[in-house]
Amino acid sequence: MALDRFFRRRRPQQQQTQVDTPDLWTQCPACKEGLYNRELEANAFVCPKCGHHLRLNAQQRMDVLVDPGTFQQRSGRIRPTDPLEFNDTEAYTERLSRAQQKTGRPDAILTGTAEIGGIPVTLAVMDFAFSGGSMGSVVGEEISRAAEHAAQAGTPLIIVSASGGARMQESALSLMQMAKTTVALEHLAQKGLPYISILTDPTTGGVTASFATIADVIIAEPGALIGFAGPRVIQQTIRQNLPEGFQRAEFLLEHGMVDDVLDRREHRSYLASLLGLLTRREAASA
Repeated sequence: MALDRFFRRRRPQQQQTQVDTPDLWTQCPACKEGLYNRELEANAFVCPKCGHHLRLNAQQRMDVLVDPGTFQQRSGRIRPTDPLEFNDTEAYTERLSRAQQKTGRPDAILTGTAEIGGIPVTLAVMDFAFSGGSMGSVVGEEISRAAEHAAQAGTPLIIVSASGGARMQESALSLMQMAKTTVALEHLAQKGLPYISILTDPTTGGVTASFATIADVIIAEPGALIGFAGPRVIQQTIRQNLPEGFQRAEFLLEHGMVDDVLDRREHRSYLASLLGLLTRREAASA
């Protein structure tokens, strides 16, 4: 054994101890600033330093969007299956089980009823934390049921999208949800009830190509990636450089694809005023 190796100072090994304290800080993905979680939550998960909108899970989105104490859940009674017995690097059933344990919900959607500014609404919120918010049969069914409930109850419908697109493990069954949700929303339109779509980061693939972009009013969060295929795929296909900010919310607003780009902290008051106009009801102070 060489002498330098013999006398080399060994680093003390850290003991693996279980620390019973919650995470108190979150690093902003944009400016890398350390943010105190309690203050971040009070600021609707928007970085107070740079204004970056952090991603929310479905329950956090509901808490930010609706009047406190008014949400009543309707989803969660149907669960995904694996009719194709799909396997890639692992079985689809194993992917589902892991996502369900991670999020505590059966699939990538949360629906229910609530009030915004005192006005009753039906909502569907996608959860990107569940398999990238991919749209499978359950997501399509829950959105269709939400649209049907809104039509029956006579309430406006709000859908918040956060998705990588159709779920490949369900193949054509996933693609069928594009048509299914579109037909369900048509019934809502026939009754003259408003449908508002909120696009968050990211909203892509079959979700963008179906229910997310056929609303009466389309709102996007600042900086959200919105499109069908990703920018890199498009650039490689057309072999041209893309414009600055391509497929970001502000670019889409400039080119007429969305109606407004709105800071998340203003969503509730904005929706209360908009719903008041669309339903001809006076909204309470949000």
